[in-house]
Amino acid sequence: MVRSGVGWRREVLVCGGAGGLAAGGYAVAAGLRGRWPAGAGEVAVPYHAHLWDLLHGDASGDLLFNWNSGYGVPFLADFFAYLMNPFSWLTALLPRDQGHLAVFLVALATIALGTALMAHLLGRVHPGPHRLRVFAALGYGLCAWVLDIGGAAPMWLWGLVSLPLLGLAGDWCLRERHWTAGALCVALAWAGNLYTAALATLVAGLLFAVRLFATPLALRHRVRAVGRAVTMTATGLLLAAPVLYVAVRAARGAQPESPVQPLGPSGLGGHLARLLPAAQDGRPLPDVAIGVLGLLLVCGLPFNRRVRVRERAAWCTALVLVVLTFVWTPTYLVWHGLAIPAGGPYRVAFVLSGLLVLAGWVSLSHRPDAFALLGSAALVAVIAALAASRHGVGATTWTLLGAGCAVLLTALWTLDRRHTDRRAEALATWVIGGAVLGNAVWSGYSALGAAPDPGPSPSAVRAGHAAVRAADDWPHGRSDPGPHAFGTNDPLLLGGQGGGYFSAYLPTVAARLLHDLGAGWTAGGRQTGSVTDPVGQALFGVRGHLDDGPPPQGFTPVRAAAPPLVTVLAPGARPDTSSVWSRQEALLGSQVYDAPVPVPAGGPAPTLHGTSGWSVPSGGEGTVFTAACTPGSTAYFHGVWFRGEVSALGTTYRSEGEQPTTAEPIRRLGPVPADGVVRVTLRPDGISQVPARPVGCLRAGALDAAVARSAATGATRVAAGGHTLTAALPPGSRGTALLSAPATEGWTCAAGDGPYAAPTPVLGMIGVPLGGGADRVSCAFRPPGLTEGLTVASAAAAVLALVTVFARISRSRSSRSGRSRREAAAA
Repeated sequence: MVRSGVGWRREVLVCGGAGGLAAGGYAVAAGLRGRWPAGAGEVAVPYHAHLWDLLHGDASGDLLFNWNSGYGVPFLADFFAYLMNPFSWLTALLPRDQGHLAVFLVALATIALGTALMAHLLGRVHPGPHRLRVFAALGYGLCAWVLDIGGAAPMWLWGLVSLPLLGLAGDWCLRERHWTAGALCVALAWAGNLYTAALATLVAGLLFAVRLFATPLALRHRVRAVGRAVTMTATGLLLAAPVLYVAVRAARGAQPESPVQPLGPSGLGGHLARLLPAAQDGRPLPDVAIGVLGLLLVCGLPFNRRVRVRERAAWCTALVLVVLTFVWTPTYLVWHGLAIPAGGPYRVAFVLSGLLVLAGWVSLSHRPDAFALLGSAALVAVIAALAASRHGVGATTWTLLGAGCAVLLTALWTLDRRHTDRRAEALATWVIGGAVLGNAVWSGYSALGAAPDPGPSPSAVRAGHAAVRAADDWPHGRSDPGPHAFGTNDPLLLGGQGGGYFSAYLPTVAARLLHDLGAGWTAGGRQTGSVTDPVGQALFGVRGHLDDGPPPQGFTPVRAAAPPLVTVLAPGARPDTSSVWSRQEALLGSQVYDAPVPVPAGGPAPTLHGTSGWSVPSGGEGTVFTAACTPGSTAYFHGVWFRGEVSALGTTYRSEGEQPTTAEPIRRLGPVPADGVVRVTLRPDGISQVPARPVGCLRAGALDAAVARSAATGATRVAAGGHTLTAALPPGSRGTALLSAPATEGWTCAAGDGPYAAPTPVLGMIGVPLGGGADRVSCAFRPPGLTEGLTVASAAAAVLALVTVFARISRSRSSRSGRSRREAAAA
């Protein structure tokens, strides 16, 4: 028992040392560079700011629904995808405006835990010197994937924990122990992040197969181990059923991912270059480097005669197979769910890094001899020669590789030749540790400086947050942080209730509603923007918003009258969907626009394709359209997919539309002159398209009158909960109550004392028929799939509890029986 206690204390020191060194190395690299990980400000920081609001009671919604973004969208699937890293809750301990620091601390904690678990897993795969195990694990915790991608994305970084966690669960199956704990580990991995858990499960299964093949075991033991692994994994997945069900249902209704160009040829040298330290060229290639020590050990494994041939063959075969799946497009697509991910085409790279570290440890734990070291040096030299011509292989790479190989090969040779000399062994071990840590810090310093984070300044964010809060009138009206754009998720970052949102689970209904009402989008609709025109803002009850303004903050707060969040459309209204202007009028319940068909008046002749719109050719001074509007009205232009320059009424701007990825919002042109003619000049980059009626003129005073009518017939009182909304209406209201939120799946509504039922969408908004008359409407949201997931998880938890109880009873009976036999033998 004492020996076991000593062993556990030593193991805690080893794992804690590995985790501490990895987190410290990453922190030192970031501190020396003086820069936060690039990309964190786009997704991670806004989501963690929203988590801060949720934990402190400052958010409009809750875990089930997000009133802040997209003018009201489901949130539970996004919470599972972006905030289920347990360390994300550290955000609550810091001030709200320290989002970058919060994300950085989450990354440090996750790196530390993942490295510590890998250090423990290495010891289970094969025993070896404790200090060397620490330094081998550092290659995993500070691999190139962490330095380049993972550090800015805590949701994906949880995969760094999942892989060794699942590897340990597989080890327990081989040893026929801890079935219950293994199932809980599987559930924890999958609940933390589905995407990385799926990848980690594949590689953990491969690790299990390699060890099952390489270890001499009886057939019945192999069968039992496989059975335990299968049942344990299945039970863990069932425990994570709420996450799985909600995510799958949300994915079905989500806006499709923007088309991504196929991967271009990178060549053998390009892929091999990514095995070298600090090799960066901006190309979409897997970041799999694990440091010079790991590279030397993996390259030396085929030559290490102290590793049994069967084991060497199993590890080398597994590595070759995984590497080939990374470079062959069909298997690459399998790794990534049959689609090339936008933004980071090799998000799976950490699993290969983990497998390389495990293979390297197998070689190191068998103390490679001179032959293995020579073979390793030769193979590394071949890799370096093939990668030498790559643009990303520069002076830093050659310095780290050359100095690292010389120092590490010498230290490894000393460990083999002088392993009986404790002083020489200790010196060589510490030299290896210094080289590994120095290599990691230098690589991190290089990676963190490769791409600066283009996010807004902290002062601008604080000013924007204060301005949004100053205009807060929820739930009577919305305070929109747009259309001025700070980043991709301004309503999460700044608070308020806007239209901007970026999410892999953004409902198609929400994206299409905003698109059809003139808001812009990017990423093929997975990132929406706020409405930019006064009619659109009135439709969503926006009473305060931030418009573009002068430096230093770059925005100007604007206030405007708007109807309540719930209005009433008259009975028998038939929505007109022929143009963005008619769609807005249909939801407003009043005609406020002149929307003439434009007339070509000069330049290259455009072609009208019916209601589909105009094809505008390039060339010359541009194509000129004229449109007749009421003098004194305000002209707006909706180019949608148009790419080029737009000029009219003294306004000139650049339109960046590109179907289907980037849709331009409605833009203000200016007041219509006394002759009532709006002259628009389009200079496209190539053949481009505009709608059939791209010009709309808002008549003076029309919107104010429409808002007054909507306020008079709309809700007299609105109350909103985290995922509910109730509105009191004038007595006897008839027609359709219109809630200014997307009609996403999961809403149920009731008029008066009637039963709850799915709403009747009106052009994508939530509509509630009032029947013969009603004085209130009530709506509630429940994420699709949550009930089924909780049911399945509850059943799985019951099974797990029963198995645990029966196993404990069985062990107790076996212990008593053994004790009785021993007492009988002694008597």
